[in-house]
Amino acid sequence: MTLPARPLPPGNGFSAANLINIDDVSDAEVRCILDLAEHYAGFLRRGERPDQRLAGKTQINLFFEDSTRTNLSFELAGKKLGADVLNVPVAASSVNKGEALIDTVQTLAAMGAHVVIARHKEPRVHSELARRIACPVINAGDGVREHPTQAILDVATIRSAFGRVEGLVVAICGDIKHSRVAASGAELLLRMGAEVRFVGPAHLMPNAAQFPKVRRFDSLKEGLADADIAMALRMQFERMEAGGRAAAQGYFEQFGLTHETLRFAKAGAKVMHPGPMNRGVEIDGALADDESCSLILKQVFYGVAVRMAVLDLLITRGADH
Repeated sequence: MTLPARPLPPGNGFSAANLINIDDVSDAEVRCILDLAEHYAGFLRRGERPDQRLAGKTQINLFFEDSTRTNLSFELAGKKLGADVLNVPVAASSVNKGEALIDTVQTLAAMGAHVVIARHKEPRVHSELARRIACPVINAGDGVREHPTQAILDVATIRSAFGRVEGLVVAICGDIKHSRVAASGAELLLRMGAEVRFVGPAHLMPNAAQFPKVRRFDSLKEGLADADIAMALRMQFERMEAGGRAAAQGYFEQFGLTHETLRFAKAGAKVMHPGPMNRGVEIDGALADDESCSLILKQVFYGVAVRMAVLDLLITRGADH
């Protein structure tokens, strides 16, 4: 069988050494990731096996915070491309014996890792890892700061649904203050030419100096007016100060996304959620499950395709085999 042509990287190649922050990749490199992700999405839809570009490569997944979608999609992405994937059981690792994280990762790298994917609550861990090991480091989420592959998969999802990102209005609703998804996503969406809005109560908004180009709304009706996409965010109770859960009481009545509140947005508007969802807190279950307007499962699908593209480009530099 002849495989579909694989999109080529930018003329000067794929130069990003790591993906720790969303600004580690240029606009041209983002478009390259998106195009390659769409290429791999075709294989996933058809149930076909793509070229095993990562055969003989070793991928290390190291998650110090809970994860289902990100962890599993990185594992599946690597395996789809032929990589040997090692999920480190952090709870049973030597880190729990007092070993420094950097020593653990250097040990894993010495075993022949070609890429390390890490999630950690501390914001500077990934940069320190990248300085200490030779293989690429991918940030799978660091506290409230960054989640670059989520930002790219959300853009891929939007592009698939609308055929474009430029000119669209995206309202990000909810716990923005504690959301690395909002931080990386807003930055990338602005770069791609979308209008971004933050919608939620004042105590869940980030510092006023952050995101000066993003308009803020404390009214769902006003924030969703003429929006093409309403993206709900999980209420991150575990990152809130004491009493945070109590402060969230009444949130759904004021800011929850439902079929009724989605009518504030543009006709044909879509809803997104990075997961995991608190049904009945930030989004109504009936809306989340309505495939006529919900892109949530499409986000999960593109999570695999985008991470396939990211792994391919960081490990192979986009070189032909």
